[in-house]
Amino acid sequence: MVKSYLKFEPSKSFGVVATSSSNLVWTSSKDKSGTGAGQAIVAANNEVLTWDIKKGELLNRWKDENCKAQVTAIAQSKTDPDVFAVGYEDGSIRLWDSKISTTIVSFNGHKSAITMLAFDKSGVRLASGAKDTDVIVWDLVAEVGQYKLRGHKDQITGLRFIEPEPQIPEGGDDEEQAMVLDNEATEGFLLTTGKDALIKLWDLSSRHCIETHVAQNSGECWALGVSPDLSGCVTVGNDGEMRVWALDVAGLASSARKVDLSQAINFLHDRGTLHRSSKERAVEVIFHPRRDCFAVHGVEKSVEIWRIRNESEIKKSLARKRRRRRELAAKKGKKEAEAEEEDDKADDISKADISDVFVQHVIVRTTGKVRSVAWALSQGTKDLQLLVGGTNNLLETYTIVGKDKLKSKGDAPDYNKALAVELPGHRTDIRALSISSDDKMLASAANGSLKIWNIKTNTCIRTFECGYALCCSFLPGDKVVVVGTKEGELQLYDVASASLLESVNAHEGHAIWSLQVHPDGKSVVSGGADKTAKFWDFKIVQEQVLGTSRTTPKLKLVQSKILKVSDDILSLRFSPDAKLLAVALLDSTVKVFFVDSLKLYLNLYGHKLPVLSMDISYDNKLIVTSSADKNIRIWGLDFGDCHKALFGHQDSILQVAFVPHNSDGNGHHFFSASKDRTIKYWDADKFEQIQRIDGHHGEIWAIAVAHSGQFLISASHDKSIRVWEETDEQIFLEEEREKEIEELYESTLTTSLEQDPDAEDENREVGAASKQTVETLMAGERIAEALELGMADLNAIKEWEEAKQQNPNVAPPQRNVLFMALGNISAEQHVMNVLQKIKASALHDALLVLPFATVPMLFTFLNIFAMRSMNIPLTCRILFFMLKTHHKQIVASKTMRAMLDGIRTNLRGALKRQKDEMGYNVAALKVVGMQLQHKSVKDYVDEKWEEENEENKAVKKRAFVQVS
Repeated sequence: MVKSYLKFEPSKSFGVVATSSSNLVWTSSKDKSGTGAGQAIVAANNEVLTWDIKKGELLNRWKDENCKAQVTAIAQSKTDPDVFAVGYEDGSIRLWDSKISTTIVSFNGHKSAITMLAFDKSGVRLASGAKDTDVIVWDLVAEVGQYKLRGHKDQITGLRFIEPEPQIPEGGDDEEQAMVLDNEATEGFLLTTGKDALIKLWDLSSRHCIETHVAQNSGECWALGVSPDLSGCVTVGNDGEMRVWALDVAGLASSARKVDLSQAINFLHDRGTLHRSSKERAVEVIFHPRRDCFAVHGVEKSVEIWRIRNESEIKKSLARKRRRRRELAAKKGKKEAEAEEEDDKADDISKADISDVFVQHVIVRTTGKVRSVAWALSQGTKDLQLLVGGTNNLLETYTIVGKDKLKSKGDAPDYNKALAVELPGHRTDIRALSISSDDKMLASAANGSLKIWNIKTNTCIRTFECGYALCCSFLPGDKVVVVGTKEGELQLYDVASASLLESVNAHEGHAIWSLQVHPDGKSVVSGGADKTAKFWDFKIVQEQVLGTSRTTPKLKLVQSKILKVSDDILSLRFSPDAKLLAVALLDSTVKVFFVDSLKLYLNLYGHKLPVLSMDISYDNKLIVTSSADKNIRIWGLDFGDCHKALFGHQDSILQVAFVPHNSDGNGHHFFSASKDRTIKYWDADKFEQIQRIDGHHGEIWAIAVAHSGQFLISASHDKSIRVWEETDEQIFLEEEREKEIEELYESTLTTSLEQDPDAEDENREVGAASKQTVETLMAGERIAEALELGMADLNAIKEWEEAKQQNPNVAPPQRNVLFMALGNISAEQHVMNVLQKIKASALHDALLVLPFATVPMLFTFLNIFAMRSMNIPLTCRILFFMLKTHHKQIVASKTMRAMLDGIRTNLRGALKRQKDEMGYNVAALKVVGMQLQHKSVKDYVDEKWEEENEENKAVKKRAFVQVS
């Protein structure tokens, strides 16, 4: 009989605050009860998390079960604050609705990781830039990619829609102005920067690049920041260089109406270069939406806040410089007139040096290296608030005192750390895990911290400061955790009182690589880099309370035995019956000793590189060792013979662990975890891989198996702790192998399809935003299948109808079983159903899969759809796309031309009917509206209101406008 196993599935993931793969977004609290600090939308590997910044609570988790790729970019819609675009490492983009935590639509068009996302002003278009150097503009209403813009030679690092307000010409009557506005439906412009150090301005109406400049002198351009009023932008590169550009928005708006621009006009003007105090390469430039300042930072422990001076400050600065120049001129004896002439030149604000306009406000020093920042626009505070996401799994909010709050001129701007989300995760990689005996608590140890988690609720119960932890374990009773550190100390922590009970310098400054509690629970053994294994007994010592005669019981570690070996100890394990102790050494051997006499029992040779981990089965018969040589070896503990050497992973295997009770009860199934980001489940009797578990995005440092054997916990470099639970679903090894081969085939299939772009198309500046995926291939196959079935059915019915004219009693033809099963539906209805089920975003790519031979069949059905007015928008969309794609072949074919005439006639008829219907309904609605207005609305006009509005607008104009 074929042996079956039970499958392990992912159930929970925790321990991540924010990963450094993506930027973060600040958004205000949705409900009235929400706290004032707002919410942070951050990436957490393949998920997106929403944190309440003030409470430090996780509010929401957006996760697509089908997506395993990391999140690399997040953007919020400007019109609907609940809609977020999220870009992934595999080049896919998903639109999420934050209210219901589900995807609205997903797009596939890029070949590699998304780097930038930007919504337009109206929220109906999305632009995406990726590492594959392309920019794609997506239509969010029709759910399709409109076009792909090519021009950059390296990854896209900045992206912004530039949509100037339409310019109304002065003078002229109202009708003329209305006409101008009606014709003003321009698509706007797009400003992009790339790592190739270029800044490009694209006209989206004509879909071509109208302007290109070299953005940075220092090699690469890493970020773009555009001021909220679109009057200027800042690009940053290496060596702390920042270039300021003035953008002629009025010129852009007026040029949008002109067809022919006779002379070349530049809309982007270089205003000069500023230098940051840090020489690191920058990562982001973020302008404040309401104040004259911006934040800029690299991957370092600081964020620089720069301020844009207002007009009076610039004048003062220029006056100061003028005074200095005059003093110098007087000293040198220059003529007064010349000096005055120079003064007049220098007094023009628009000609002011850029360093007079932009000044550094403050440098915010952060706890960890910064990955991304966002301005927090909290109600009721006039101070600037900055949300900072670190590379060390941390979110912080800083309050910065604005210029107007400073008491005197000499005061330096101040800032302070207001809030932080830090408890739900470690700052550094977790190096060791241990599960309590009742499987309810988990201890995770990292460099600098030890955390105790409740496994059921995923919450952090306790946090301790510790050394650089390398191993840890719960002691019997689950009230105390012992930690071994890189500094050679054994530290005992009490979970209940959250205190350090004792710290013993166990291995004199040499790292403790491994420790294990004796199966009887009365002692612990530690192995370190000082070539010794030390045995420690737990003793309760009565310790005197200082200043009194009372004593309190205290747990102490007392050394009982020592075992000296020839090399550093990397791992050690007791056998469950406590008779043997296995010790793995740096010389790639494993030595097995008797516990009572410490005599050598077995020597296990075979690994080419050091053994990093090992485990002994629960019936004491097998020992499994894993090594840096990527192999797993299974040995018998009776004679020390190697049963099997398995090439387990693609990188070093960091940990192996047996499952206590499997279906056979012998405990011979085990897990292995590696630096290649996978966990594998093995059968040690059959030497077979049962299951491969993927999910982590970094090397897996530690795993721990529950004492019940029902779940496994893993911790990785991606900062996440993941729980994998045993399900009732059975695994058959043959099926698993087939599945793996199928996955491999599918991945090579889609890449081979992408390999052959049209040579002409490749060199064009604009291309189609298409990408073949397994989903589109299958959709294409479904369309082809439906067309074949449908055509066969149409022909059969046609023949029957012809035969019926000769002989009215002819029985109807036998239709395909599929049509009968679907309720005896017509062939055209079946084809329409198949087409409707395909997602709008995948439809074009699915139609490209169809060979040209199927196009006449498709057009036959499109004709029927037009005749019967079946889903006209979809019919038109398919028709126009197919005409555009196969234009040359269709024009060359006589039969197709006749078919197209028929389609045109039917389609025009259908569209005219729809147009008349809509016109009738619109007219009726207008009448109803007029009646309502007549009954309920009285028109009172406040004459002063418009004037006041104009005044307010004039006051709000920003300094940046006049400067540029």
